[in-house]
Amino acid sequence: MQLTYLDSNSWLIEIAQKKILIDPWLVGQLVFGDAPWFFKGKKLYDRQIPEDIDLILLSQGLEDHAHTPTLKTLDRNIPVVGSPTAAKVVEELGYTSVTALDHEQTHILGDKVEIKAVPGSPIGPQLVENGYLIKNLETGHNLYYEPHGYHSPSLKQYAPVDVIITPIVNLKILYLLSFIKGQQSALEVCQWLQPQVILPTAAGGDVKFEGLLVSVLSAEGSAEQFRSLLSQNNLSTRVIEPKPGEPFRLSKN
Repeated sequence: MQLTYLDSNSWLIEIAQKKILIDPWLVGQLVFGDAPWFFKGKKLYDRQIPEDIDLILLSQGLEDHAHTPTLKTLDRNIPVVGSPTAAKVVEELGYTSVTALDHEQTHILGDKVEIKAVPGSPIGPQLVENGYLIKNLETGHNLYYEPHGYHSPSLKQYAPVDVIITPIVNLKILYLLSFIKGQQSALEVCQWLQPQVILPTAAGGDVKFEGLLVSVLSAEGSAEQFRSLLSQNNLSTRVIEPKPGEPFRLSKN
């Protein structure tokens, strides 16, 4: 299994000879609701668009997961799997093969990879977006991805999981409302799934953010503090901080 962090929530996962591009923001700026005064993200370095992508996997329909400028740049014939809201975004952009997954539904990629949707981040009172379990059907090795740190207790039935990609740092609005859950939330999911490795996502990469939303966000925690939490709870999980753009290969394929 090879993982490449592409800033923010974006990852390239290479598993069972398949390339899966997750929540890609690869070109242009990241803006919510055409309101750069509220939030704007800019990349410090251009990221090359990966070649020979087998699948685009989208966890949410919001701009930081279903990034319209990037999706307009990618080949519309690449198959897409996503939450129902994300599927709607790519359908409107003219993608030709789109599969919407509700929670606990699965999609099989090339008879080699199983992708299962699980409950992820709540977006408003009625909508819960997707996290994903990605499994190599040939070897059994697997990965869990959830970009906002909201983990359903239903995950316990899938333990153990080899790799977790999720935030390990808290981001709060005005020091009160959790925008992204790390630290204790990440510790809990490690206790459930007993992963060999956890890789942080969402708050990192070579990007610069500005706008009103950024001015009221506060970060709590660090990779070192999370390593300490793991040790205090007798967990052997390794924290690996990926370098953006550089492939990281796990020993098990």
